[in-house]
Amino acid sequence: MEKFKTLFFVKSSLISLYLALTIPIPFISIDRLKNISFFIFILGVYLITMLTSDYVVTCDKKISYKTSKISKFFGRNSWDILWKDIKLIQSLPTSQGSKVYYFNTSKGDNFLVPQRIENFEEFLLIISKKTGIDVANISYISPLWTYKVLTLISFLMIIGEIYAFKYQILSTLNL
Repeated sequence: MEKFKTLFFVKSSLISLYLALTIPIPFISIDRLKNISFFIFILGVYLITMLTSDYVVTCDKKISYKTSKISKFFGRNSWDILWKDIKLIQSLPTSQGSKVYYFNTSKGDNFLVPQRIENFEEFLLIISKKTGIDVANISYISPLWTYKVLTLISFLMIIGEIYAFKYQILSTLNL
């Protein structure tokens, strides 16, 4: 049995972007809304963490995509496919010029091939071994550097917000 978690840089880019966009809100909200804005901020951190915690499990008989209860609430469901039921992998272009891939089953179902998971090459080898399908052309949906750049930009935004807040407090105190 192999478990493939969401890529660290995918998870970190989404969480850091959320933080960069929302950290200031509890601090700049009016006094009577500070507690509720802080609560909503913490709730948001929890939600984005849970939404990025989906994973894939493979074993001798099947492949499974597991989602959190929060993901299910937002419409992303878990699924299982027996290896013997996968008849082909179909590619479709995205509007950004990349490709997404779908497992097509003998029952006529289509399931999105997870492309944002750790050890993706190992995952593809397992698919090829279990199904006999050529996976040489399957790659990540986006280059990994895009997630790294988004994480870096988000952290720079957070640092800028902390610096601006600190400067604002010091100038208010006339220091």
